[in-house]
Amino acid sequence: MSQLPDPTVDLDWSGFVGPIHERFRASAEKSPDSTCVVETKTSTTPERIFTYRQIYEASNVLAHYLHDAGVTNGDVVMIWAHRSVDLVVCMMGTLASGATMTVLDPAYPPARQQVYLEVSQPRALIRIGRATDENGPLAPLVQGYIDESLQLKAEVPDLRIGDDGHLAGGEVNGKDVFASARGKASSPPNVIVGPDSNPTLSFTSGSEGRPKGVLGRHFSLTKYYSWMAERFNLTSESKFTLLSGIAHDPVQRDVFTPLFLGAQLLVPSREDIQHEKLAEWMGEHKPTVSHLTPAMGQILVGGATAEFPSLQNVFFVGDVLTTRDCRVLRRLAVNANIINMYGTTETQRAVSYYEIPSATRDADYLDKLKDTVPAGKGMQNVQLLVVSREDRTRMCKVGEVGEIYCRAAGLAEGYLGDEEKNKEKFIDNWFVDNKTWVELDAKNNKNEPWRKYYKGPRDRLYRTGDLGRYLETGDVECTGRADDQVKIRGFRIELNDIDSNLSQHPLIRDCKTLVRRDRNEEPTLVSYVVPEQKEWQKWLSTYKLDDIEDEGVEMGTVKVYLKKYRRMQTEVRDHLKSRLPVYAVPTIYIVLNKMPLNPNGKVDKPNLPFPDVAERTEEASEEDIKYWESLTDIERAVAEQWAELVRGLNPKTIRRDQSFFDLGGHSLLAQQLLLTTRKQLGVDVSINTLYEFPTLAGFAAQVDKGQSGASDDTKDAVPAYAKSLDELITTLPEKYLSANADSITSSSSLTVFLTGATGFLGSYLIREILERTQSGIRLIAHVRGAKDAAAALERIKRSLQGNGVWNDEWTSRLSCAVGDLSQPQLGIDNQTWQTLSQEVDVVIHNGASVHWVKRYDDMVAPNVLSTIEAMKLCNTGKPKLFSFVSSTAVLDTDHYIQLSEEQTRTGQGAILEADDMQGSRFGLGTGYGQTKWVSEQLIREAGRRGLQGTIIRPGYILGDSETGVCNVDDFLIRMLKGCIQLSSRPRIVNTVNAVPVNHVARVVVAGALNPIANDHGVNVVHVTAHPRLRMNEYLSILEYFGYQTPETSYDAWKADLENFVSAGPLEKDAEQHALMPLFHFCVNDLPANTRAPELDDRNAVAVLKRDADRFTGVDESSGYGVSREDVGRYLRYLAEIKYVGWPSERGRPLPDIKVDAARAREAAGGRGGTL
Repeated sequence: MSQLPDPTVDLDWSGFVGPIHERFRASAEKSPDSTCVVETKTSTTPERIFTYRQIYEASNVLAHYLHDAGVTNGDVVMIWAHRSVDLVVCMMGTLASGATMTVLDPAYPPARQQVYLEVSQPRALIRIGRATDENGPLAPLVQGYIDESLQLKAEVPDLRIGDDGHLAGGEVNGKDVFASARGKASSPPNVIVGPDSNPTLSFTSGSEGRPKGVLGRHFSLTKYYSWMAERFNLTSESKFTLLSGIAHDPVQRDVFTPLFLGAQLLVPSREDIQHEKLAEWMGEHKPTVSHLTPAMGQILVGGATAEFPSLQNVFFVGDVLTTRDCRVLRRLAVNANIINMYGTTETQRAVSYYEIPSATRDADYLDKLKDTVPAGKGMQNVQLLVVSREDRTRMCKVGEVGEIYCRAAGLAEGYLGDEEKNKEKFIDNWFVDNKTWVELDAKNNKNEPWRKYYKGPRDRLYRTGDLGRYLETGDVECTGRADDQVKIRGFRIELNDIDSNLSQHPLIRDCKTLVRRDRNEEPTLVSYVVPEQKEWQKWLSTYKLDDIEDEGVEMGTVKVYLKKYRRMQTEVRDHLKSRLPVYAVPTIYIVLNKMPLNPNGKVDKPNLPFPDVAERTEEASEEDIKYWESLTDIERAVAEQWAELVRGLNPKTIRRDQSFFDLGGHSLLAQQLLLTTRKQLGVDVSINTLYEFPTLAGFAAQVDKGQSGASDDTKDAVPAYAKSLDELITTLPEKYLSANADSITSSSSLTVFLTGATGFLGSYLIREILERTQSGIRLIAHVRGAKDAAAALERIKRSLQGNGVWNDEWTSRLSCAVGDLSQPQLGIDNQTWQTLSQEVDVVIHNGASVHWVKRYDDMVAPNVLSTIEAMKLCNTGKPKLFSFVSSTAVLDTDHYIQLSEEQTRTGQGAILEADDMQGSRFGLGTGYGQTKWVSEQLIREAGRRGLQGTIIRPGYILGDSETGVCNVDDFLIRMLKGCIQLSSRPRIVNTVNAVPVNHVARVVVAGALNPIANDHGVNVVHVTAHPRLRMNEYLSILEYFGYQTPETSYDAWKADLENFVSAGPLEKDAEQHALMPLFHFCVNDLPANTRAPELDDRNAVAVLKRDADRFTGVDESSGYGVSREDVGRYLRYLAEIKYVGWPSERGRPLPDIKVDAARAREAAGGRGGTL
């Protein structure tokens, strides 16, 4: 592991190497005839080339003019700027006069330009003539401020450099402004500047409100170039590009780096800086070095085919750099090393770096990285310190998230005129006494002239506001912004985390998530996305869907697509729901043709369309009106309901064959639809019916059937899931390899393959397997959606850390296979599949899509077909044991409720583990339960054909009984929160079969490693609670710990829930009800829906006893239930992660728990599937 930075070492505080204009002078005197600046040709103008002598002399003329007018140290010179050689002359001339340069970009609106003038209070103004030619004169608002509020010492009305290097400045009162200065062009004015003189005034983007002016220091402008030249092989032969925003501080790096080295600067025209053309410009003019923002990088590679192999180094700075963008760039520029530089306006040139070698040097290097490129390590004499947010006197360890501070001698001076902000952001280093450096400087003091402008050593830290962590290599990885943690309806949400997960979807090329106010002035998560067109066409083809004609609506510089990508919005919403807590999934998705960029090359957040654009309703055509009139009354009523719920949907444009979900509906809107259907149309339609009949015609027919009281003629028909079973059984092999359980599990080395590893139960299965160190067990985890095995392992590590069960000692025995449950071979590539077939001894199939309202057909691939594929793995290569994690949802039929009542009436019986489950061939109501039943039947049939293994059938899986960590998407946890929100709880006396997750994991692994040997091949193991609580007993624990939730009848509680949900738009900062995703389930006879049959668990007892004998040494066969103290620990955990509030009434104190609340908040929710 690399050594982390020491915040007490000397960083050469007094190592001033001179001002940049003196280094430029040295370059000009050394090679006066070398090419300095090249303005490349445009469609209307020829190429212009300028030597070092020409630029040097022109800048001296300007410097003398300013100096003679009284402009000096501390005065600000404002440049009305243009991307051209003239800008280079203005910058260097201003610095040579001893003044401070700042830039006014014509692309900014007049109000912002005035802010720049108000903050900077310039004493001189230089207008570049071509800026006025292209943009017109300064706006009256701006010119008025200059005339009335500024006291200018000097003004250059029309600066232009001719092809011959002659510098013109325009005339004032009929006289050439530079007339008196031309004779002094051979050398600059005799002015002295020092390390703490201010050469630049740069403005931040104003993300926190009004733009702030940051004063730079001369120390920083030259300090790091010698090191960079040596490190990245930059020489006088290099060719640089001027591509940064002209008012953005990286433009200084564009200009100063080549002038320091005596190299060339290539200046493109405006017409060249656009998609495709910029790559062609690169190919034609052959630069070797370029500084880019990631957004400018996307312009460079977006849609480009032209290659530019001359490019050797690309320095990125200013935003998050993704590996996806790097891949495209490396394809076009095979010799380019990509250097991701981390820095801000406030750190000036003092930055960190992370180098990605060129594709020629290392073609596979990006495979080692995650989705974003690390910030890296500090340059020479620069440190990135990751400091604990809880205790700032402590540096973070590897992997621990903290706040990033930059420590360097080259930090900017600070914010102009804002001492309070300076105290907050520029902080004296508390790790070491600054007197140490002052005393060292005194010893080395040679009375240099520049010390007049030197404040002495200042060991300062710049507080970036970014969060990050050290990697094992010592590099820093950024994880988000401290101020990107927004709070909506009581939940803290990381915007960066949303974008990181969004960008991993192949349909998304670019994205940005913001908090915006909707039409009701409510804070709402809005994701702006740019689609990946090629992937979109593939996706449509895969699902056999037609593209929709939609030219988009022009809004400023972007197009908004209101119809074309509705299906994609549902797709990416589901993608996020499987990775994020439900409350962190954006409500609104706005699809754009591109991201708007500001002149600095960053995403222009203020110009992203407001959320109400998503509610623009498409006009109905004459054809639409005719079609509308052909609909039945019920179809029209249903269409109007859909349009009320789905933003921007015109009911008169809906066709009979269009699906509610394809038009933008999703599971939460589905719940609201069923509520309005019941209230407005008087029909109680189940959520399952909507998923089975999602089209306008299909759903309207079900409503019509409900209104007319027509009987269900399909009641006695064989259900689709049972028919599916009959068909799938015929596809199974005639024989399965039979594994010898004793031989496998007694081996000194054992390899387990686990699916569903990133879910809540999956975390505990990993711990349960790998804690058995005495058996030398190795685990291979199946992970969906990861870029590669390394990224998959990192995801598993984060998941386990969030659940508080990670152990670094497991790393050597844990690896990953990337795949997709819904695909053949579980989405695993052939080579890995063959390796697994030869190495794996035990398969535990825990993965599934968990969704309580989707139809069987929607989940058959990830839930049923994946089971067949997992058994196929057992039948390939060497014989393997197979275990399947099922659910008591397979028992949710009247048959088993009645059978349970009959058995328990005797006081001796319950549902047997050996029951053939034919009682659920009819009557299972959920697609999820149906998929589990079909899978069980297929496995048991495979058992009769030779497969050896276990089916584990748990009920509700609650939290960790030791730490309180729980899954906030679990129904019983949502019930706790829902009752707290309603301030009441329903009286329901059904028993609840709920078991702590740590015990469920124990039974699963015991069943997998100790299968029962008999003629069945595969046996069922019930996981049932000992003892069981009744629902009313479970909910009464809220009162025990001080949550005011008086018990009411179920009907009264249901009415309160309906009133809460029906109340209309939420008030500011109000929170959606926890039970909203399961609303229809809760109001549709919850007492009947939560009945749980009593279960015999003799097989569970047997495998646990055998597990104690062979592995654990502890007999856990008496089982576990959920106690009052367990629920107290869950409530404590939920309060710690801010999922619920702290109790306010009299009650017992919540039990103490040992869990990292901050890390748990990162992982909370979204752990086990989709609601």
